[in-house]
Amino acid sequence: MDFKEQTKTSSCQKLLPFLFFQLILSMVIFAYIRTVQHTDSLTISPALEPWQQLEMATPIVKGPPEITILLWTWPFGQRFPLPKCSSLFNIPDCHFTADRSWHNKADAVVVHHRDVCYSNSLPRNPRPPSQRWIWFNLESPSNSPNLGFMDNYFNLTMSYRRDSDIFTPYGWLEALHHPQNITIPPKSKLVAWVVSNWNPSSRRLKYYQELKKYIQVDVYGRQHLPLPQDKHFPTLTQYKFYLSFENSIHEDYITEKVWKNAFLSMAVPVVCGPPRKNYEEFLPPDSFIHIEDFPSAQELAHFLHELDKDDVRYQNYFRWRSRLEPLGTTSWATHYCKACRALQETPVQYKTVPELSKWFK
Repeated sequence: MDFKEQTKTSSCQKLLPFLFFQLILSMVIFAYIRTVQHTDSLTISPALEPWQQLEMATPIVKGPPEITILLWTWPFGQRFPLPKCSSLFNIPDCHFTADRSWHNKADAVVVHHRDVCYSNSLPRNPRPPSQRWIWFNLESPSNSPNLGFMDNYFNLTMSYRRDSDIFTPYGWLEALHHPQNITIPPKSKLVAWVVSNWNPSSRRLKYYQELKKYIQVDVYGRQHLPLPQDKHFPTLTQYKFYLSFENSIHEDYITEKVWKNAFLSMAVPVVCGPPRKNYEEFLPPDSFIHIEDFPSAQELAHFLHELDKDDVRYQNYFRWRSRLEPLGTTSWATHYCKACRALQETPVQYKTVPELSKWFK
């Protein structure tokens, strides 16, 4: 073997280990790449942001769907801002609308009695199976004509009656967290009465005609002393007593004449309405004077004169205020939010008010 062949053989021998090392290295790299690709196919793409990865990995839990309530009419045609019930009652908001195109989609339809009772303009389209119709009325039966139109139409009632499905009184009392001292504003006058419906044949007018023979009563309203809206409370606050005479006598029919005109004016209400027992289901017994506590208007007048002269006895009619607060500034929004709350709390079930005219009397 000459020198050249020895050199070539020596070079080949040196090259073989190098090639063998390269082969082993290539196999290792190839195996690693296959492993990484397989792993990537089972995991979320690393290009996603962390919040995107969390969203894909965690199922979204949704709350209950929003309840839609259709106002079939604006009550007495009075428009008002549709309420946010979360701010009034700390409940989830309902979607309120007066757009009748929602009729087939709404969860409930509220029908205000006085706006449909003369024309019988109730919803006519077939209602969805789960939709509830709510009969809404704050007037007394004496002032609610054509109740027979309403039989077998409604699923829920909403009124001042305590046995309504949705109870919407004219006012209520709330307990104070801590007893408080009561300051009675100065009183320079004796008896006031605000009246708009002057019906000489009504019980309250007949009683007033007898009462005024024995005590001075200042009458405000239509055809009487003027009472501008901005002077309402400053004027009535001057009086010791207020005649909270209802326009008709029915169970639970205790209106703003007590809650607003008397209580918010810090006057003692002299009431003419349902029996004392019914009033006491809403009010402390020492917070008002009932005309039926006296055999005649003359004796009631004599009692009011006695209280006028006796500050201690008069102040006893305010002791309840140290522990209770009267709330009588209810709005349409408050009433409709009570419907919203009731619909959220009551499971959907079929129920019909068959003879509303017999119940509401």
